[in-house]
Amino acid sequence: MQNRTDKPPQDPELKRRIQELIAFKGSGFNEENVADIIENALKLLADVRDTGDVKVIQTALRELRYAFKLFAPYAKARKVTIFGSARTQPTRLEYQQALEFGRKISEAGFMVITGAGGGIMQAGHEGAGPEKSFGANIRLPWEQTANPVIREDKKLVTFKYFFTRKLIFIRHSDAIVLFPGGFGTMDEGYEALTLMQTGKSQLMPLVLVDRPGGTYWKTWDKHVREHLLRDQLISPDDLNLYQITDDTDQAVKIITRFYRNFHSSRFVKDLFIVRLKHAPTDSAIEAMNEDYADIIVGAPIHRIEPTPEEMADGDNTELPRIAFGFNRRDYGRLRQLYDVLNGL
Repeated sequence: MQNRTDKPPQDPELKRRIQELIAFKGSGFNEENVADIIENALKLLADVRDTGDVKVIQTALRELRYAFKLFAPYAKARKVTIFGSARTQPTRLEYQQALEFGRKISEAGFMVITGAGGGIMQAGHEGAGPEKSFGANIRLPWEQTANPVIREDKKLVTFKYFFTRKLIFIRHSDAIVLFPGGFGTMDEGYEALTLMQTGKSQLMPLVLVDRPGGTYWKTWDKHVREHLLRDQLISPDDLNLYQITDDTDQAVKIITRFYRNFHSSRFVKDLFIVRLKHAPTDSAIEAMNEDYADIIVGAPIHRIEPTPEEMADGDNTELPRIAFGFNRRDYGRLRQLYDVLNGL
């Protein structure tokens, strides 16, 4: 039975003309996928009448293409996204913490991404410096301009839509750090949690930084525990998806420890594959199979050679790896398993 997202049989003449157009432009990357984008763009002529709707698609495609191009040369560099209020003044302790964190995390080998505005965003860029900074600005009715640190840098992109900007934040982040902020900061934090909880993004450190002795995130955490958790709107393991600290050194340590042994992960068919810097021993694998049996469905945790799919993609094939049948549900527990792997 065909569902609504299945592609119908392609018109051979249309396919031929699209291939001619691609050949005219010159061969490049991902030609099959580009052909599909062209075909779907042509379908807009008949399928979508509203000009405003078409403009959303047009602008989103343009913004994403440019942003991916901008980030591509830095694909192998780990990156941390910093969120927080644009209204935080340089005299505030939170500003100084964000500046300090930006400096320390860049010294640890990470690049920094922010929303490119003032306040916490500018502080993060000041700490990291322009060479290790990216800016993902947003056009607002009051015309938010990029902060002076990133304003003239080539690693700045300005978005019309929040959803394209948010996708770039998550897709190119290896960790997320939130300082106190308003609705936007909360929105970004909840989205990151939701995407990790549902497996729609990679697991990564999510660190909430309070001012020393502050209660901004502690109060938020109390709300989560007393309402969401107590009313069974989230599971206890979901609390593993974030950590709270008021120490920038500890924030850096949380992030660097996450990548001490863990490198990356992906699904290949029914197997969940975890790439590591160092392979676990037989006894460690036996212990993990026992301790994490609740999230294993099918194949137990075992060492594995790179799969044909990974070989075809050139996907970190030099690294040792383990694989198992993951239930695709308990990502908070999976986050605990990563901690075990990093502690080996």
